[in-house]
Amino acid sequence: MPEQQNIEWKESWRDEYLKWICGFANAQGGKLYIGCDDSGKVVGVSDSKKLMEDIPNKIRDAMGIVVDVNRLTEGDREYIEIDVPPYPIGISCKGVYHYRSGSTKQVLTGPALEAFLMRKHGATWDHSPLPVFRAEEVDDQIVEHFKKLAADKGRIDPALLNESKEVLMEKLRLTNGDYLTNAAMLLFCKDPDKYQLGAYIKIGYFESDSDLLYQDEVHGSILEQVDKAIELILFKYMRAKITYEGIYRRERYFVPEAALREALLNAICHKQYESRIPIQVSVYNDRLYVANVGRLPENWTLGNLMGKHASLPYNPDIAHIFYLAGFIESWGRGVEKICDSLKADSLPMPEYTVHPGDIMIKFTGPEDRIVRVNNKVNDRVNVHVNNRESTLLNYLVQDPGYTVTQLAAMMNVSRKTIAGYLKALKEKGAIERIGTTRTGYWKIK
Repeated sequence: MPEQQNIEWKESWRDEYLKWICGFANAQGGKLYIGCDDSGKVVGVSDSKKLMEDIPNKIRDAMGIVVDVNRLTEGDREYIEIDVPPYPIGISCKGVYHYRSGSTKQVLTGPALEAFLMRKHGATWDHSPLPVFRAEEVDDQIVEHFKKLAADKGRIDPALLNESKEVLMEKLRLTNGDYLTNAAMLLFCKDPDKYQLGAYIKIGYFESDSDLLYQDEVHGSILEQVDKAIELILFKYMRAKITYEGIYRRERYFVPEAALREALLNAICHKQYESRIPIQVSVYNDRLYVANVGRLPENWTLGNLMGKHASLPYNPDIAHIFYLAGFIESWGRGVEKICDSLKADSLPMPEYTVHPGDIMIKFTGPEDRIVRVNNKVNDRVNVHVNNRESTLLNYLVQDPGYTVTQLAAMMNVSRKTIAGYLKALKEKGAIERIGTTRTGYWKIK
């Protein structure tokens, strides 16, 4: 039997295995067998009596805990079982914290250690006080936007809608003692990056795993990031398969908007913001990944994630506000809703990859939903364009965010000439400007 989350095989005892025992104590517990090979076959130990005396003492001296140490036999061979229970507090081995994840052992340091110790004490990062973030920095427009969302869903006491933002923050459990919390900052600050690095969504378009063609970053309140990111992804990064039902035009993406929205909302609610690493969306012609520094709840496997499960967000305060705003449900149905939306559109199920430090979801586009880019732009837009306009459109297919200056340099003409081409294409209905002149992009219609 191979090694698992809670089983480790060792042929002989070494003091360094105290670290494995520490890892079991900090995770879900486990058993370490001494006198077994890597497949679990008993090879025996010759000094079982001495080990029965030494191991408990070494564990107590290194970690201050007590575990069960048992001498077992198989035929004429003796081996040792060390049965480690999960501990409700953080356990260190000679001052170093270890953690068992899958069949590997990790050393916890920095933000990961801070998050681990907080969880052991029943605290969460998003509920931690942030003394430097004050009520006057709570953005009034974001507060009003939240009130409107919550009122429309009917999930908030109507009396709260007329309260000051100071009272509202307290009633929403976004205060800790005399201070606002990290969750309050991420939700209601216009510029969370000022207080927490990596509190944004990064989007990139890849031609291959090593070729990044262009990228964007979505900053601001996490209440607004999802809508901004979806707009960018659907109109700039993904190409829709165009079909017609009678006179009606239908755009179909290989990732439905509902599935993409749930994936981003899950990432925000479960992200370990203390890692300072942004949520990353990688878009290819035929697939899309959402990667997030996060972790499954204690004792969960991928099977728990994909099956029916309770709602256990890593950031419960953030998830509560998202629930009040109508963004998510409170019953842990995010993965189920992703799968339902894909099934409804006859698309492949998502693939989840869970690593010790991050979780990634992959959406795959079936062949009949992938738009292959070629130089026949005239056929795609169904309008008459000349050769120079066609060249310009092909550049915009590569990157809808190209500026007039960049296009002029690539086509070796003046900015005025490019502006003329763009104006002509707009009048023909071939392109549409999304957003401002400085930060927007061109949507090819």
